[in-house]
Order: sequence, then C-alpha cells, then structure tokens
Amino acid sequence: MPEPQTLDPIAEAYRQWSARWPEQADRMAAVTSVMRVQQLLLSRVEDLLRPFGLTFAAYEALRLLAFSRRGSLPMGKMGERLMVHPASVTNAITRLEHRGLVERRLSPDDRRVVLATITPAGQALVREATEALNQASFGLPGLTARQAAEVTSMLRALRVATGDTAAETRRPAAATSDGDSAGQARDPDRHRP
Repeated sequence: MPEPQTLDPIAEAYRQWSARWPEQADRMAAVTSVMRVQQLLLSRVEDLLRPFGLTFAAYEALRLLAFSRRGSLPMGKMGERLMVHPASVTNAITRLEHRGLVERRLSPDDRRVVLATITPAGQALVREATEALNQASFGLPGLTARQAAEVTSMLRALRVATGDTAAETRRPAAATSDGDSAGQARDPDRHRP
C-alpha cells in the first residue's frame, strides 16, 4: 500500500472550489473522491487477481458464469449483467477461452445466440480467486461490514440519482452467516440443473 499523501489534493481542490463556486464544492469533492477511490480499489483488486492471471473484468465474467444455473449465459445477457459494452464481454471471453477457462457454443434453443460456458478449469480458478478476494476483504480491509454496507447504500442512492438503476428494484434475500440466502447450505459455485 502506498504511503498516504501529506497534502490531500481533493481537500485542496475543495478549498479552491469553495472560494470560486461554493454551491458546487461539495459535489465536486464527492465526484472527485468517488473517482479516486475507484482508481485505488481497482488497483488493489487487480493486484489480488494478478497471481491468477485475471483482470477484474475477466474475474467478473467467470464469477457471473459460475453463479449461473447451468454455468453458461448468452453473451448479450452477460453484457447487461456486467453493465459493460458487448465488445468488452467479447474481448474478455475471447481471452478466457484462449486459456481454456470458458467455451463458446451456439445455443441449442436458438442458433443465433452464442453462449459462454465456464469450464471445470474456469470453475477451479474463479473459486481460488474468490477465496483470495474474500481473505483480503475484497480490497477493503479497513472497513467493517457495516461500514461497507453504508458505502454501498450511499452509492446506490447515487446510482438511482444518475439513472443507473430504479429506486425500487428486486433485491436478493440477505445471506445468512454461512453465506446461504435462504438458510439452506449450498456450494456457491454449484450449478442447478
């Protein structure tokens, strides 16, 4: 972890903004802070995933496939769920496919649809990478679970305000202490037929 800066550039920008545009200084500081934290967290997570040869984008694609019922999803649906452009999904899946972690197949139900399917090697790798991320508190070792939930809630309000998600959306059931959402123990990587 790098040494903390003695001068906080965002605090200095806030001071300068307050002298010129005080009514927008808090918003400028909020946006700048979110962008800086995104840089820091992405760097931490990518450092944790580097030993597995994964970027965060590739990890998310594998994790999404591992969470799916059959271990496969249409490429278009992956883009929607990962909130990225379809070309980004194609690039990530291509790299994963070259490593034998994912396979592409035409859907047996609709030959126009291309499915990405996680392989056993992909399952094993994403399980190990997830364990590493969880052991490192997903790059947030300084926050309690409650603080992380508060940050998530505040950022969700921002996502609603910017039109990223609806104010009222379907929320998954809360996980129990053993990680199960309905009180039944299960393997998070196991696919349901």
